[in-house]
Amino acid sequence: MHSLNSHKWCKTMLRSLNEINRFKLQGIDSEIGLCKDFLFDDEFWVVRYMVIDTNKWLPGGRKVLISPISLGDPDWDTYQFPINLTKKGVEASPQLEEHQPLSHKYEAELFKYYGYGAYWMGDNLWGTYAHPTPLADAGVLEGLTELKKEDRNLRSVKELKGYRIHALDKDLGHIDDFIVGDDNWRIPYIVIDTNNWLPGGRKVLISRNSIESVNWGDRSITVNLGCRKIENGPEFYPKKFADPKFEREIRQYYGE
Repeated sequence: MHSLNSHKWCKTMLRSLNEINRFKLQGIDSEIGLCKDFLFDDEFWVVRYMVIDTNKWLPGGRKVLISPISLGDPDWDTYQFPINLTKKGVEASPQLEEHQPLSHKYEAELFKYYGYGAYWMGDNLWGTYAHPTPLADAGVLEGLTELKKEDRNLRSVKELKGYRIHALDKDLGHIDDFIVGDDNWRIPYIVIDTNNWLPGGRKVLISRNSIESVNWGDRSITVNLGCRKIENGPEFYPKKFADPKFEREIRQYYGE
């Protein structure tokens, strides 16, 4: 089953996943549902799927995943993402129960169903491509008969929100949000909320490259930054992402 995906990005814009989490997903024929979570690849830190709330029309506790491959140009003013799929097509997609783990076998079935090339074959963020869009026309046979080079865990963004930050000298803040590029869905920055740790604290941005490890057992991440570096980091202002100078300031602050 093929779907059409012809949108072109003019330039990369940085977006808050907290903001996108409110969006409606509009299919070719009708609304598909609301975005309620994201699954990201914990090796490349790239969002691979949106998790959709479809309870209004698809009862039974099914988890519905939509790949960025299926997305059209978003309407940021009306909080809508066009999805280049039909409601009937989504309903007939391979089933995944709400608490069923996401296996590579299921991913291969899902990509075969939609006729997409495999993101796990190749050295770029999206297989042999830097962006997800070309995989819509890459063909069902590209990589789908081969296993991933290694198992890559897909993690829930919703799960990581609230994780504590282990800095070099002490604990400071917790994860509040994730920032993605709207063309490749890579996560370059994480928003840290220090309000519960510092009087008069604020929300600051840290580079994803600062993360040494994610500690799933005690719900924390370890970073290679000191508390002062985090405290004085670039403050999180969503509207400033429209200015390319803002990201340059972030990169310069972290020496990237």
